[in-house]
Amino acid sequence: MSKYYCLISGLPELNIDESKLAYTIESFKNDIYPDLSEADKKLIDLFYLKFDNANFLKLLSDSDAVLDERGHYGAEDFLQLIDAVRNEEKTETKLPPYFKDFLVEYLEAQGSDKGLSAHRLEDRISAYYYEYAMKCKNKFVSSWFELNLNINNILVAYTARKFKLEVAQNIVGETPVCKALKTSTARDFGLSYDLDYVDDLARISEISDLVDREKKVDMLKWEWLEDKSFFEYFTIERVFVFLMQTDILQRWLNLDKEAGNRTFREVIEKLKGEVQIPEEFKK
Repeated sequence: MSKYYCLISGLPELNIDESKLAYTIESFKNDIYPDLSEADKKLIDLFYLKFDNANFLKLLSDSDAVLDERGHYGAEDFLQLIDAVRNEEKTETKLPPYFKDFLVEYLEAQGSDKGLSAHRLEDRISAYYYEYAMKCKNKFVSSWFELNLNINNILVAYTARKFKLEVAQNIVGETPVCKALKTSTARDFGLSYDLDYVDDLARISEISDLVDREKKVDMLKWEWLEDKSFFEYFTIERVFVFLMQTDILQRWLNLDKEAGNRTFREVIEKLKGEVQIPEEFKK
């Protein structure tokens, strides 16, 4: 396992109340990523794949789409895979295998009378993505992605319950936690014993100010990162934590109330088409 004494010693200490950033996730990729071992770069790549997911969806609807440069792969990589699968040809690709699995499902749906809505496309590629990331051999990194999947699903489940909407069809993934969210009628979905943050998420789900809610979720994640990496000093786990915390802070600096309310409306629309948003959430 690689040790990064000089690199980590030179990183600025991040504080959850930062008002400006010395690093961004873009500068991390340019300045820090090149100094990592090849094995550790693959762990960091798991984070940046979320931008590749979005880029892939763009290219499926527009082969000339402008891609987010934070992604790890280029348009040529994706278009080559799309052409090969559509034409039922074999092809060598450096893309993670879940892109092909998702593409096959996408094309099968396109060939039916059902298809997949934009929201369902995002859900399906996210399900493949999390499953892939959680299989990585680094326990800390795997647990991080599991945490994020759980948080997203639990908040969706509480929101669906609140508005008396279907829960099961909006849960992403097939983990034991996912299955509990789809089937349990218990107040905590039967998860409090195994997940010590379920009650926190229940309280967070009741917060009407969406910016405040987003920040409470990020604080929960921040504390998890600090707690789980307490004894990690000069390892890739510490580098990974720095990147995740940089991502959190960067989003906070770009977050405003209007964006928060817009995000909430998108969540509700995703759960069930057009929904009348309560006045308390429009303020």
